[in-house]
This record gives sequence, structure tokens and C-alpha cells, in this order.
Amino acid sequence: MDRVALRGLKARGYHGVFPREREEGQTFIVDVVLGLDTRPAAADDDLAKTVHYGIVAEEVVAVVQGQPVDLVETLAERIAQACLKHEAVQEVEVCVHKPDAPITVPFDDVTVTITRSRV
Repeated sequence: MDRVALRGLKARGYHGVFPREREEGQTFIVDVVLGLDTRPAAADDDLAKTVHYGIVAEEVVAVVQGQPVDLVETLAERIAQACLKHEAVQEVEVCVHKPDAPITVPFDDVTVTITRSRV
């Protein structure tokens, strides 16, 4: 399976279990790796036979900016489901970064990574 990756998509969201997260929001960073067969598109040089990663990027950002959820796991699942709506996409890996998570010790990042497929 071939891969199309989008890394570092940034959007402000209001996700989290604490009132401050819901009120102030924070930046989330998302990486998605789409699994698909790119051979038909390459053979015909035809965008319609692959996935339009610009549209996927816009949809991922819309999910992050959309309906707040408590858990990063839920956000990752919603992003995965949006990606799988594209006919060419057979599998997706989603990594959601929450670099401003409310943790009381020094840290660089918090991530949740999931893999989903049509099968």
C-alpha cells in the first residue's frame, strides 16, 4: 500500500476535560498518513483516481476546530473517520499532538496515535 502523508496540520480547538481547555482552547497539531493504491492515478496522471490531500487537510482542520470533545482519543477517531470517507483511502494513521496539555511537569509533547482501516 502506498502512503500520502500530511504532517504538522495546525488548528485551534477547544478539546479537553478541564474548563480552562474548553474556554481558552489550544493549538493541536495533526499528522495523517493515508494508505491507498496510487498506481491508477499515476498511470493516468489523474487526480480523480487518488486522494486530494488539500481537501483532506481542510477536513482535518475542520474536525479540530469543530465540536469539542473531552479526549484526544475521540478527536483522533473523528479525524480518522473523516479521512476514510475518501474512496481511495483504505487505511489511515492519525497522530494528534497536544503540546500545551495541562501537565504539571516539564514535557515536550503529548500524542495519541491510532490506525484505522476499511477492513
